[in-house]
Amino acid sequence: MVEKIPAGASLVPAVEKDIQAIRTIQSYHAHIYFETPEQRLIAERIRAEIALRFSVLLGRWHDVPVGPHALPMYQVAFMPEEYARFAPWLMLNRCGLTVLLHPNTGQPRADHTDHAVWMGQKLEIRHLQRLPESEGPEPEYIPNTAPTVSP
Repeated sequence: MVEKIPAGASLVPAVEKDIQAIRTIQSYHAHIYFETPEQRLIAERIRAEIALRFSVLLGRWHDVPVGPHALPMYQVAFMPEEYARFAPWLMLNRCGLTVLLHPNTGQPRADHTDHAVWMGQKLEIRHLQRLPESEGPEPEYIPNTAPTVSP
């Protein structure tokens, strides 16, 4: 039997905390992880393809785990206007590597956990207590790529 919803009742469940506006997203980070020498070669190829296609800031290589990241990786920082093109491309072209994609809202701990999207295996975020709950605005990213190929 289908239960009738009383007139005037809300179909929206109660929200425990305030809704965040999308405008709080200042930028995004994609962390591309690798572990083996073979995976590092794949990560290098993906990085080169990203540089050809997107206006982003490619971060330096970390061949050992750093900060909250459980595996070696590099970071790709990008502005919200690049998200609609870059995120789907990365979904299709990560070549089996694990990727953490998160917004930067000024809440680093929540951005790396509650707001994060994982592509591939979900990894542990380590030393969570070291990530501040809040911080000032993100710096504006100046891309270090010169895209010449359409995604």
